[in-house]
Amino acid sequence: MSLLFLSVYLFNPSIGLAFDTSDPSVSLLQNRISNNFSRKYCKAIKNGFSKDEAMKSAIIKTENIISFSYNPQKQWIEKDDLANQISLQVVNNCGHSFGLIGKAGVDYFKSYFLEIYEKTTPDKNFSR
Repeated sequence: MSLLFLSVYLFNPSIGLAFDTSDPSVSLLQNRISNNFSRKYCKAIKNGFSKDEAMKSAIIKTENIISFSYNPQKQWIEKDDLANQISLQVVNNCGHSFGLIGKAGVDYFKSYFLEIYEKTTPDKNFSR
């Protein structure tokens, strides 16, 4: 009986799911995008922009860079993963200046980012 199961398993292996986001080049691109956004957002905050103005400005500037990028890996970036990484970067880089600290700060900024992003660029997808 064991031999039968073993032979069936060897000739008909179970299907595994592999995600392309585990590709290091996708992670590197996502990291570059989040660093770029974080620099733009934090610089705008330091220059006296309101949180909304800084967010819209950073989204539009980063979106323009991504739109004209020829990197084929951008199609594999998930918006939720990117929003999480952006939130981590912003909270670590300048979140303390406007009261965002730790996981609660990251969660707040992520939901805020996604909300403003949908309003600012409803017909675009940040990573595609």
